[in-house]
Amino acid sequence: MGTRNPVTWLGSPAFPEAARTALADTQLRRNLRNATTTIRGRRAAAVAELPDWERLRRAGEAIKDRVLAELDTHLERLEAAVTARGGVVHWARDAAEANEIVLRLVGDEREVVKVKSMATAEIGLNEALAAGGVRAVETDLAELIVQLGDDRPSHILVPAIHRNRAEIREIFRRSGLAATGDAPRELAEAARAHLREKFLSCKVAISGANFAVADTGSVVVLESEGNGRMCLTLPEKLITVMGIEKLVPTWQDLEVFLQLLPRSSTAERMNPYTSVWTGVTPGDGPAEFHLVLLDNGRTATLADPTGRQALRCIRCSACLNVCPVYERTGGKSYGSVYPGPIGAILTPQLVDDPHDAQAASLPYASSLCGACFEVCPVRIDIPEVLTHLRARVVSARGRTAESVAMAAAAWVFGDPARYERAQRLGSLARFLGRDGRISRLPGPGAVWTASRDAPVPPRESFREWWRRNRG
Repeated sequence: MGTRNPVTWLGSPAFPEAARTALADTQLRRNLRNATTTIRGRRAAAVAELPDWERLRRAGEAIKDRVLAELDTHLERLEAAVTARGGVVHWARDAAEANEIVLRLVGDEREVVKVKSMATAEIGLNEALAAGGVRAVETDLAELIVQLGDDRPSHILVPAIHRNRAEIREIFRRSGLAATGDAPRELAEAARAHLREKFLSCKVAISGANFAVADTGSVVVLESEGNGRMCLTLPEKLITVMGIEKLVPTWQDLEVFLQLLPRSSTAERMNPYTSVWTGVTPGDGPAEFHLVLLDNGRTATLADPTGRQALRCIRCSACLNVCPVYERTGGKSYGSVYPGPIGAILTPQLVDDPHDAQAASLPYASSLCGACFEVCPVRIDIPEVLTHLRARVVSARGRTAESVAMAAAAWVFGDPARYERAQRLGSLARFLGRDGRISRLPGPGAVWTASRDAPVPPRESFREWWRRNRG
């Protein structure tokens, strides 16, 4: 596996082709349906407990938009606060620069432990470390399953959502992790025994960040297993890779997201492990802290007034769990580190190349039903951004048979007389029909009738009927 610039998997087909393959996998669809249905129900129950949920959503939206409007100022405040507390801040323009910084900071170590991180997956850090002779050990259980299975993640929150217990036990068996059975407790115990040795021996840890507080330079990671806490406290050196949009200005702002994120992601009232660290403290935790601030297409995304709302995302995965397209095709069909509805709007902007066929196909991986917007804790209008990005893809294609046809249609519809003449001409298509239906149209129309019938047009239009009967 590998990545291309910056977030799509190397060699991934466009979404329609990948989706057809996924739809044929009945076990995959069964796993996805069971998992997303369960998560969806639990989240709805957790959210229903709060009478002010909509006010929290609007507060989260407003905080994120304020951060994006003043991002340069908040980043400078964060850098000053981290530096004042003994940390070191590094700036990375793209994936290559971020990987080079991390590899240099790892130094002579040959193995590091990692907290689950979308940012490091986005830049292909594990592959870059491997190329430099360093093995990155994923400590999140689901990420470990994906890593040991030489697989790709298919969900933001639950990367191994496409695997059932029997498949996981087989992966562990092949990797030398002794699981006595396939019960969740037995699988977790096998992973725990494997990881505990790594926690105690590795001197360098790498993490992402859910949030950073500009006021104090504090970095926050939320996780459910305790593996993050181990990585953030035991090693001698901690390297955090964080997208530049993950800022909140104050601790009061952070309080809003500590309510929004757990209920939207794991359907919990509060997160089991919320780790916060501020620079370095002698005798307590890592002796070195390095914060790598990652751009990698975010500045370009920020310049788009419609598309920038994707940068509000707090990676809760609520949109994936309600999306009918994701539920049937899974995350790997998106060919991106960011799957589902949020991936369909974030990936094309980070790639920033409308001629990239795989990324350009993602805005069409949606029925535009709007369920994603309804559950988004920071009110990202994903359908709006999808249609915006579709228009960008169409514009980049230039003149095609489809665009010529649409231009011709616009010319016809722009004049009543032309429109009526076209109606009379179109009524001749009734001679292609049988029993009131047209099952096969010639030329480009064959694309339509390949999967559906077209109704036979009437002998006269409504306009003609009106003039004859009401004129």
